Amino acid sequence: MNNKSFLTLHGGIYLLFALALFFIPDLIWPMYGVELNDQYAYFLSQHTSIFLGGIAAISLMLRDIEQKVVAKKLLIALVITNVLGVIITIYAGVKGIFVGFGWSDPAFFTLLSILSFLQLKKQSS
Repeated sequence: MNNKSFLTLHGGIYLLFALALFFIPDLIWPMYGVELNDQYAYFLSQHTSIFLGGIAAISLMLRDIEQKVVAKKLLIALVITNVLGVIITIYAGVKGIFVGFGWSDPAFFTLLSILSFLQLKKQSS
């Protein structure tokens, strides 16, 4: 997959989650076993969408990137971001915070970590 396709896919996925956590957190979080029981929890979900939306914006705005050095640094940053997602969501599952559909988050971040790593390896070719 070329950088443009990969970054469009990556940015689109993050944008989808950013919008969902901003506009319909009370529908999304219960699928993960997380209860939004007050205005502060609701706001934290919306606050999280800032960062997801930011990753989406970076991926989508830089999808035409051609320079190998810059592309490589962007992909390293995405690998780090997605690996952190794996670690944090596995922690949430082990601690019993994420239940139900919560298993999908570590799987999602693992898939994006692998795809980001494979895209990074293509930069060396």
